[in-house]
Amino acid sequence: MMPDLPPLDAPRKRSVLIEGHATSVTLEDAFWRALGREAEALGLARAALIGAIDRQRPPGVGLATALRLFVLARTEARAHSAP
Repeated sequence: MMPDLPPLDAPRKRSVLIEGHATSVTLEDAFWRALGREAEALGLARAALIGAIDRQRPPGVGLATALRLFVLARTEARAHSAP
């Protein structure tokens, strides 16, 4: 049996200001929305959260990858802590 897929979209390039420097990140809408929800849950602006993730990521890991993995880790943590 094949799994039902969620709506799929191509990644989109978005501009973001990190610590006063303009950069762009290419993410799918689902990850962009999830990142916004995580920022809100932490009481941060999305750009502030992106900046924090950017500062902590290892040199060999791209920003978009770090953002996706952050969202995935937060989602998995909630799933494992649910009763």
